[in-house]
Amino acid sequence: MALPTPTEIKLHQASRKLEIAFADGARFELPFEYLRVYSPSAEVRGHGPGQETLQVGKREVAINAAEPVGHYALSLFFSDGHDSGIFSWEYLYELGANQEAMWAEYLRRMEAAGASRDPGIAKVFERQVKPQ
Repeated sequence: MALPTPTEIKLHQASRKLEIAFADGARFELPFEYLRVYSPSAEVRGHGPGQETLQVGKREVAINAAEPVGHYALSLFFSDGHDSGIFSWEYLYELGANQEAMWAEYLRRMEAAGASRDPGIAKVFERQVKPQ
């Protein structure tokens, strides 16, 4: 299979989505939050399996800018200051093709951690009151 080649890239600020079309006819709308929590950076992915860091509180994240990296990738600059992940065309295609499953997995991990997608709420705790 040939490497995916984008034919069109648009940032939609109002809907907070990156729209990307590829030469094979595939077209994806990737929410900014999804891109942020699946950033290919070492900060998010770690340096090996099992070293991933769950990204919480990213529901309102925006992309302030996007810049091409050579002819193979895109660098995204997020409103929370994150800018270290380089999104290759292949990785963006993978994110689009597997969006439903990857998003469901992220939500499962968030629930298991008791974490929140909302900014400023790192974890959701149940308060238990002990009788005196």
